[in-house]
Amino acid sequence: MRRIVGGWALGAFLATVAFVIARAADPGSHAIELDVYLLVLGGIALLVVLSWLVEAVPSGKGSLLEDEVDRRPEDPPRIVELDRLERELSMGVTRAFDLHHRLRPVLREIAAGRLERRGLRLDSGSEAVRKALGADVWELVREDRIPPTDRLAPGLGIGSIREVVEQLESL
Repeated sequence: MRRIVGGWALGAFLATVAFVIARAADPGSHAIELDVYLLVLGGIALLVVLSWLVEAVPSGKGSLLEDEVDRRPEDPPRIVELDRLERELSMGVTRAFDLHHRLRPVLREIAAGRLERRGLRLDSGSEAVRKALGADVWELVREDRIPPTDRLAPGLGIGSIREVVEQLESL
C-alpha cells in the first residue's frame, strides 16, 4: 500500500508544481487552472483507489471454490498385484514359455478356487473336474502339462485367453 501511495504522491506533487508554474505564467485565468488542477488530482486519487482495490481483491484466477471444482482428481494408486498380473497376461499371450511358467500358475490357482466351491479338487483328475473346466481349460491347467520345448513359440493369443477366463468365470 505504501508503494502505491508513494508512487501516486509523486504524481500529485508534479501536478501541484505544474499548477504553480501555470499560475505564475498566466495570472489572469485562475478558474481554468484550478479546474484542471482539481481534475488531475481527482484522477490521481481514482488511480490510487483502483490500485489499492487491485491489490486487495484476489486476481481474476478464480475463487478457491472454482479451483477445487475444476481440479482434476488424482489417479488412484496402482495395485501392485494387478500390475504384476497384467504383465504376466501380456507375456503369456505372447510366448508359450511365459504362458506355462507365469500365467498358468495364476490360472491354476483361480481354477482350484472355483472348483473348491463345487466340492471338487483340481488335481484329482476326476471326470467331473474335466467337464467343469472344459477341454481347453483343462489342457492348460492340468498338473501334468508338459512345458513347451520352444521357449519362443507363440502363446495362446488374447482371444483364447479371453475364452479361458470366461470359462473360469462361469464356474
